[in-house]
Amino acid sequence: MAEVFVAPVASLGASAAARAPAPIKKLSDMNAQTAGWRTSTLEVVSWTSQDGAAIEGVLHKPIDFDPSRKYPLLVVVHGGPTGVSRPMPFTGTIYPIDVWVPRGVLVLEPNYRGSAGYGEKFRSLNVRNLGVGDAWDVVSGVDALIAKGIVDPARVGVMGWSQGGYISAFLATHDAARFKAISVGAGISDWMTYYVNTDITPFTRQYLQATPWSDADIYAKTSPITYIRQAKTPTLIQHGATDQRVPLPNAFELYRGLVDNNVPTKLIVYQGFGGIGHGPTKPKSQRATMEHNLEWFDEHLFHAGATRSSAEK
Repeated sequence: MAEVFVAPVASLGASAAARAPAPIKKLSDMNAQTAGWRTSTLEVVSWTSQDGAAIEGVLHKPIDFDPSRKYPLLVVVHGGPTGVSRPMPFTGTIYPIDVWVPRGVLVLEPNYRGSAGYGEKFRSLNVRNLGVGDAWDVVSGVDALIAKGIVDPARVGVMGWSQGGYISAFLATHDAARFKAISVGAGISDWMTYYVNTDITPFTRQYLQATPWSDADIYAKTSPITYIRQAKTPTLIQHGATDQRVPLPNAFELYRGLVDNNVPTKLIVYQGFGGIGHGPTKPKSQRATMEHNLEWFDEHLFHAGATRSSAEK
């Protein structure tokens, strides 16, 4: 977390050589409370996706990581799609990465196609390929870690918020055997539903390069709900009640589809998200979303086998 410092401003009329070094005073010490925390090691990893695209991601490993051991893996998919995950500790406000890793879990944050910082060509790889190519990038990252012998393929879960929630929903309807538990946060389930409800309608036209009326096929191809009968993985759905960016009907549609196809699911609708309602903005709501994810993956991936420490409560 950034700290606050103060220093006097040197006279603008003085030359650089004449200016004495300004005394700097530190006003805050926000990171002192983390000094004794048992956290993780961070590593930037890379792999090749299904179509040959080079993908990077951030891998969180326990401090006592043993390369001869197979660990459970949780994949946390950033939003955007032009967001980006960086190797920084204590960044989670929805997904409790810093709780899971000390419990002996690997966490992968993939910078799938479309992520910022990799150039225009990479950023455009998911144009008219949303969900499809993004899923290739996530799954190939999981496969690469399994191939290294450090992941237990029977204990893999995925989650994400906004675009990450959309990708998680897409994986829920495509990779039922691969993931044992999924969490969809403020995710798009149907591009048609999204298009007619969102506050940023041009976003859809930019990426799909069509309206639902001019190309219904691309809207169907890239919508998780199209493949709902393939879904089998227990799926938690989290959504803000007043979300303007990805409006609540997306959550209702996915929830009803999963229920009607006998998939274990739970829908949690949160009140009190600020701004456009697209995500938790207060410590209390951030804590709630994290707690609900802890509970979901404890039940459906870890089978309530992990004991909460006092720091987690």
